[in-house]
Amino acid sequence: MFFGKKILVLGFGKSGEAAIKLLLSYQADITLSEKREIKRNEKNEWLFNSGVIIKDGAEGQAPGLFEEGWDFVVKSPGIPYRDWYLLRLRERGIPVISEIELGYMAAPNHKYIAITGTNGKTTTTELTYRIISGAHPESTYVAGNIGIPLCGVILENNLTERGGCYIVLEVSNFQLMDINTFRPSIATIINLAPDHMNEIGSLEEYYASKTNVYKNMSPSDTFILNTDDKIIKEYISKYPLRAGLLTFSLSEENDKTDCYLKNNRLVFKGEAVFDISKTNIVAQNILTAFSIARAAGIGTGGIIKATRDFKGVEHRLEFVRELNGVRYYNDSKATNVAAAETALTAIEGPVILLIGGEEKKLDVSPLQKYFYKIKSIIGYGECGYRLVNDLAHKNSRIVNSLKEAVEAAHSTASAGDTVLLSPTTSSFDQFKDFEERGNCFKELVKALL
Repeated sequence: MFFGKKILVLGFGKSGEAAIKLLLSYQADITLSEKREIKRNEKNEWLFNSGVIIKDGAEGQAPGLFEEGWDFVVKSPGIPYRDWYLLRLRERGIPVISEIELGYMAAPNHKYIAITGTNGKTTTTELTYRIISGAHPESTYVAGNIGIPLCGVILENNLTERGGCYIVLEVSNFQLMDINTFRPSIATIINLAPDHMNEIGSLEEYYASKTNVYKNMSPSDTFILNTDDKIIKEYISKYPLRAGLLTFSLSEENDKTDCYLKNNRLVFKGEAVFDISKTNIVAQNILTAFSIARAAGIGTGGIIKATRDFKGVEHRLEFVRELNGVRYYNDSKATNVAAAETALTAIEGPVILLIGGEEKKLDVSPLQKYFYKIKSIIGYGECGYRLVNDLAHKNSRIVNSLKEAVEAAHSTASAGDTVLLSPTTSSFDQFKDFEERGNCFKELVKALL
């Protein structure tokens, strides 16, 4: 399929590395473009011995590189899609695809389950994977934006030579922007809310990019529709889907949907299935995963067991410890306002809310409706002052670092309070990613006396 093709791979992160290894198995003619200098070491020795042409540092951004006759280009999701060289490649008619698209091209004969949305993607993906792998343990895999490149999973498990496996994918809008043929058997957009405004041109582009998840689906495929989300419904009317529908709602008033909640019980096709109040998972994620699993033909018994056994995902409303009657939660993955809203909905008050990080220019006013349960707000980092000032909560303070924020919360918290790190924005002002921020928070909390 890719034998002898002249292919440019942009970026040498996880997805770029996996793409190169998969393409090498087809004896493709590969050039790697990386804006950082790649220093030879034990981990990347294979690259220098592979025959891949390496263009790094200034050479990796040389204009002439993007004037060559590439069959196609594989772009890492972290590269801004408006960078000049991408615009030039597209202007020349050179196909630019994501690592997800490359993996699908290599191994299309599987049942792909694609999960996207603004919030809850990772938890829903992990839960869906646990449910389906419980029923099909030898033929279920998880990959995508969850931190596991699809190309790596395909290569390591010989999926180009197999068929009929279940591949559960978390897909971001940046990955969806660069797909051409990718067609999931089951897909969903969990929810839509403002995000990535510092990286993408407009909300219209952001929302529209999410609809790419279903653009190649057919009536024999199934789209899981959140009927509560007005933005999703608006964009489905703008970009109609052809897939069959399975619907869900969090409201018992929407009892015409296939799956809904009534008195904390999940009802599917008119049958009350199980009480979700005894789980520690956000209700929307449970209903989405349940609907996906039923569309995949998994029985309710297996779904219930996997859901009850699921302990959640690190950095997503993760319980850290209780100290002197105060509970501490790490929700570092809350990198937008809607995610923080989800956390505040799930957590009982009184809450001491820790917010701050890199400025993304998001409107935080939606958090004001939770003031009845927010005891105080502590802002920190680059946009801490702006967030606190915009919210105007009567009990607020501003500190410089996350360490100071934890110390301030600890000194003011009383038994029965919950200290919640739900930053509303990204971590790049003080940390390399949300994982580092979350791990820092957990270490700080565990060190409290």
